[in-house]
Amino acid sequence: MTDPIDLYYWPTPNGWKISIALAEMDLPYTLHLVDIGAGDQFKPDFLKIAPNNRMPAIVDPNGPDGAPISIFESGAILQYLARKVGKFYGTSERERIEIDQWLMWQMGGLGPMAGQAHHFLLYAPKMEPPQVLPYAQDRYRAETKRLYGVLERQLAGKDYICGAFSIADMAIWSWATLWERQEQDIADFPNMAKWLERCEAREGVAKGRALAAEKRSDNSNKDAQKILFKTR
Repeated sequence: MTDPIDLYYWPTPNGWKISIALAEMDLPYTLHLVDIGAGDQFKPDFLKIAPNNRMPAIVDPNGPDGAPISIFESGAILQYLARKVGKFYGTSERERIEIDQWLMWQMGGLGPMAGQAHHFLLYAPKMEPPQVLPYAQDRYRAETKRLYGVLERQLAGKDYICGAFSIADMAIWSWATLWERQEQDIADFPNMAKWLERCEAREGVAKGRALAAEKRSDNSNKDAQKILFKTR
């Protein structure tokens, strides 16, 4: 029997990617909550696993050479887990290349842009003093909309982003499901809307999204803001 993977996690879009993957892949794991609002990501033991002080991270006691391996960065974790189980990563090199393209699109585009939209639309206005910055709000709202337009066109005639459900869907869904927080109009993206529902109906996606959901907050706590956003 496979030894459980240690999952270092908090219920955020990047955390959901890995909790969804573990559920979809039916891999056993031991949960370690990393309370990012309390500064757990800066603890020395966690930094040994994730030197960039970001979760998620994993430690697999059954690494490629039989020895434990620790992995940080959600995209790298998804690729590793998909290779480990031989699922959700295509069946040919051509399919893997397409999946990798969309995974990198999420990591380099949608995640950062939607994350900045969350910051300037939701979190910055709740700071003390409030930081309402129309230029930043307009920029990241508009760039997120542009990226969803790219996704909308890719999904035309497809059930999932690369044809079959893959780690690209896991990564992108975790951010796209928060379109309302990014002040988007889902009516502009009918293919995306159907895809969101299709993914959400999957048992693994629902299970992964629900992990520690009660811990999720709006980051309005002033002490948490000082840790997360380095406010003074």
